[in-house]
Amino acid sequence: MYQPLGFALGWAGGALAGAAFRTTWKAIRHEDDAPDALDRDRGWGEVLLAAAVQGAIFAVVRSAVDRAGAKAIEHSTGVWPASEKGGRD
Repeated sequence: MYQPLGFALGWAGGALAGAAFRTTWKAIRHEDDAPDALDRDRGWGEVLLAAAVQGAIFAVVRSAVDRAGAKAIEHSTGVWPASEKGGRD
């Protein structure tokens, strides 16, 4: 029962994390587009900063979405969705 919900929450969480990253990058650097690794006109510092910020935001959103989904399943069924420690990792 958790897998379909987890998939939908993961997709929505990814969209939310992407929007949060774009907003955060705009606030940090006042630019609409963040650099990526193959952006020739950007320096190492900018590329690595963008990657670090993006990774942190995605990890936090993913954990929050996974936890909220697990709590919702537990609340509705009385059973925690994972029988052992772990999850996607």
